[in-house]
Amino acid sequence: MATPEFPKRDPADPEFWDLRYEARFAPWDAEKVPAQLAAFVACAARPRSVLVPGCGAARDVRFLADSGWDVLGIDFSHEAIAAARAQLGAHVNRVRYGDVFAPIAEAPFEVIYERAFLCALPRRLWARWGERVAELVEPGGTLAGYFYFDTGDRGPPFALHAQADLDALLAPAFGRVEDAAVGDSIDVFRGKERWQEWRRR
Repeated sequence: MATPEFPKRDPADPEFWDLRYEARFAPWDAEKVPAQLAAFVACAARPRSVLVPGCGAARDVRFLADSGWDVLGIDFSHEAIAAARAQLGAHVNRVRYGDVFAPIAEAPFEVIYERAFLCALPRRLWARWGERVAELVEPGGTLAGYFYFDTGDRGPPFALHAQADLDALLAPAFGRVEDAAVGDSIDVFRGKERWQEWRRR
């Protein structure tokens, strides 16, 4: 898909994302349930409470809700939330317009599912992201999902340059318990992402 021309906006501004969802330009949307998320849910001993920050069109929110998990998706783009509500069916109330960095009444959660939220944030917000996920995951809980690694500096997506970058953001609140290659990445992330699980201390 050719990239439409968009006015210059800061990715920290909701309008950056509103413009893209309004134009139906979402190359980060896999339009399917990723295999490692499906396996993570299948292996869980029971359904858990889970937050999906920057949920976008919320396909993974629907999968988690269909699986019986107590899921909440949050996005600060009105157009993203509109796209989510259009396809969530009976689970329409599982998404909410809002800022992940603002208070969330349901917090803390047993799980945060990371899918293209960190790499959507300008790097100046990454330290706050690390602090925020530590606040939102309960002790013993899990941060699980996909993390994007590359050498470039432009974005979004904004890439982690090395594992040490992510380690620095999450230590000392989390310890990494799983790290695996991803076999079903979409084009924008192919060969450049890892599935990881982090345990909240």
